[in-house]
Amino acid sequence: MEKKITLAVSGEKGSFSEEAGLIYMQRTGVEMELVFAMDMEGVLSLVERGEVERGIFPVVNSRGGLVQTAFEAMGKHLFSMIGEVWLDVHQCLMTLPGMKKEDIKNITSHPQALSQCERYLSKEFKNIPLTEWEDTAKAAKDLAARVLPKDTAVIAPARSAQIYGLNVIAPSIQDNHPNLTTFIVVKKL
Repeated sequence: MEKKITLAVSGEKGSFSEEAGLIYMQRTGVEMELVFAMDMEGVLSLVERGEVERGIFPVVNSRGGLVQTAFEAMGKHLFSMIGEVWLDVHQCLMTLPGMKKEDIKNITSHPQALSQCERYLSKEFKNIPLTEWEDTAKAAKDLAARVLPKDTAVIAPARSAQIYGLNVIAPSIQDNHPNLTTFIVVKKL
């Protein structure tokens, strides 16, 4: 049996990068083994060291603009871009089961997700503090694992709610419709 190509995705299981990776696999017709790297730095490190054959991560969003951490990581590593995937990102507000909108005391997510939902958050949660987290899906995972306080809501993909047993209390809260994010696929130079 032939070895599967490995594809590093930025973020945890349930991230938008995983979704983009699955679309890339479907488009190329090549089955790949996903490797979850926490961020773009992790993806590019794995690619550059030859520990994975390919990597995928977000670089720009139609509302949030350039993904700053992606460009910082790209400046530190040698790689070759071999493809791109455009994804219409739907951000969802989720909580632990049993929590209601009025129970929320903090909202946590990746800075890009917070930026993409800025108008919604200022209208619906005007005085609620926002906390930046390294990844949307990791925020969901950490809420489910009680790393985050139980009165926290996170903004993450709907798939994260399914994976980590959270309750979506508001779907598609992003300010732009469509909310397009460009992901690039890279390989070792």
